[in-house]
Amino acid sequence: MDTYQLSWYDASCMDRTLILDCNDKVGEDVRVCGFVQTKRDHGKITFLDVSDRSGLIQVVTGDGKGAGFRPQDVVVVSGKVNKRPEHLINKNIPTGTIEIYSHQLEVLSKAAELPFDMGTKDLELQLPTLLDYRSLTLRHPKVKAIFKIQSSLLAGFRKAAQDLGCMEIVVPTIVAGATEGGAQVFKIDYFGKKAYLSQSPQLYKQMLVPVYERVFTIAKAYRAEPSVTTRHLTESTQMDIEIGFIRFEDLLDFLESVAIKMLKFTENKCQQVLAEFGIEKIAFGKIPRLTLREAQEVIFEEFGRDNRKEKDLTPQDEIDLCEWSKQKHHSDFVTITHFPTNAKPFYTMPDPNDPQYSLSYDLLFRGLEILSGSQRINNYNILAKSIKDRGMNLKSFEMYLQAFKFGCPPEGGFSFGLERVTMHVLNLKNVREASFFPRDMERVDIRLGA
Repeated sequence: MDTYQLSWYDASCMDRTLILDCNDKVGEDVRVCGFVQTKRDHGKITFLDVSDRSGLIQVVTGDGKGAGFRPQDVVVVSGKVNKRPEHLINKNIPTGTIEIYSHQLEVLSKAAELPFDMGTKDLELQLPTLLDYRSLTLRHPKVKAIFKIQSSLLAGFRKAAQDLGCMEIVVPTIVAGATEGGAQVFKIDYFGKKAYLSQSPQLYKQMLVPVYERVFTIAKAYRAEPSVTTRHLTESTQMDIEIGFIRFEDLLDFLESVAIKMLKFTENKCQQVLAEFGIEKIAFGKIPRLTLREAQEVIFEEFGRDNRKEKDLTPQDEIDLCEWSKQKHHSDFVTITHFPTNAKPFYTMPDPNDPQYSLSYDLLFRGLEILSGSQRINNYNILAKSIKDRGMNLKSFEMYLQAFKFGCPPEGGFSFGLERVTMHVLNLKNVREASFFPRDMERVDIRLGA
């Protein structure tokens, strides 16, 4: 019969010590709580690698006490911190010079037999298996490390946005109309009425520019794209900034500055993780800026492909432009501007000097677009006409248009895709690896139809 571990609730027990703090407690008794990662039996002596949120440590048990343990058991280890023998030091972990010789081991929660080996350095699983067992595979050190990078990207973005004087906002994800227009939208039954899942926080952050001038948000976005690729999700996380009283060239300065600050923050904070993934240092040279047509000329002249009449760059174009930028400008980035106006959302401002092209931009990083944005239309009548010209119902944008009817300054903004940036920083093969619980055409936690 299962029983509760009463000693866990005993207030007289020694306080818990985090594993990393054991470095400062050589010769002292400690009480460590964590998860068994691996077990190695050597006769009556068992070595357990135990981890907690701070790190990993080797635990030595004698007299066969560790024989019944298995990976992912949740344990309490009471014992003495000893220096390891010189020839057994593990230089790959921060606690590699110490170990705990346990005098008591307790299981708080017994793990079932694992369906695959979690003790390997890299979790070599097919993507469906990796996601089918998501609550388990997230515990693997290499998978856990992905989201340490992601957490740092979020923190770096937030700091960069705040450095610009932006206020953080929280916006709805249930909306009255399709943000970007088109059919790539999830319809929902909202108490018998029609509503949608937001394709972007775009309209709400624009509405808040006349209120706060500079805002940022980290928000979910939903795209009903019938796409099964390595770089698309139906639910993604956007990191958005919107700024009032701003000019186009200033927007380019700001977006490049935020990208650099965010990635430098992550490089500085996560050096060990990036080293474990074998990621080379980012080249932060001066970022070249090209219009779409100039970029396509570079592709034609340098790589021999003639895409000079296309409305957008191809995936191979993005890869080649970043390679060109690194070689010629010592930068892993390229900023591309002036995409065709009719290929961009209704709120994108046309270039006054050539209205068939827009004051829009993408930021490419190591061969992939990680940011897009534009100067926005801030004139009420022009904006309303743009909505009508796209065949959309003005009634659905009534609240949005209020912000412009009653005065909105010149403004613009940009948006990063968090999962995409994470994927590309770590050179992952699939964007689903960069989402805790990815949603796509085939999966909502479980495989649909399974």
